[in-house]
Amino acid sequence: MTVTVLGLGPMGQALANALLDANLSVTVWNRTEEKAAKLRDRGAEWATTPADAVAASDITLINVVDHAVVDALVAAAGPTVAGRTIVSLTSDTPDKARRTVELVAAAGGRYLDGTIMTPTTTIGTPDASILCAGPREVFDEQLAVLAVLAVPTWLGDDYGRAAAFDVALLNMFWTSMSGALNALKVAQANGIGATDLLPHALGIVDILPAILTEVAERIRDGRHDEAEAPVVSVAASLRHLIAASGEAGVDAAALTALQRTADAAVAAGHGQDEISGLFEYL
Repeated sequence: MTVTVLGLGPMGQALANALLDANLSVTVWNRTEEKAAKLRDRGAEWATTPADAVAASDITLINVVDHAVVDALVAAAGPTVAGRTIVSLTSDTPDKARRTVELVAAAGGRYLDGTIMTPTTTIGTPDASILCAGPREVFDEQLAVLAVLAVPTWLGDDYGRAAAFDVALLNMFWTSMSGALNALKVAQANGIGATDLLPHALGIVDILPAILTEVAERIRDGRHDEAEAPVVSVAASLRHLIAASGEAGVDAAALTALQRTADAAVAAGHGQDEISGLFEYL
């Protein structure tokens, strides 16, 4: 079996190396040819154009900066897409994923949209995760290749679903990292070192799974009563945190946005709801 990889950044390199480790025939293309040197030394074939690369395999994996580049590569491949499967493993918005499938279908190809949820170091191991969306039969046909790279999960027929999972989860990650960095900065302004705060910060992290589970279940059920952490208390706490951030010279924009949401809920008469009720006011 021959697999094509378009895009040889760090993740593209990891994908191609994992395929070579599994003794698959690999064809590669990248805008700058020198990035393919080590892969060629391992036996990968170099294609001079995206069209030649796609023509070399029944399945092409694309890992580039965004879907604008994915779409440009599909357009450059032109008629060679016909009868072949294109799998984008490129992060972008759900709507852009849905537009890409239209280009692939117009060229006569089949499409899966995917997102890689783990770092390059995990690729080719059971610790790696790839989420996929698109026709189940296409996913099943390419499962053997995807399983070489990661643990693949099919999310449904909607081509934008993998990207929706991706942006939601990355939103959670980067919002959390933003909060952590701000917390460390506020602590520093008050004479507390980052590693001094760390054990207590990890204690906060440890309680989050149970809280997130309860919040998700409450949102699913539309049940925000019997509050342990009522919105009115959250609003009061946020005001204190925003004041402390200001005293430390730290930008509290994320907290201020949440405070506006909490204040809207209180104004609407839902101050005694559980914090899950804020979901309705975002």
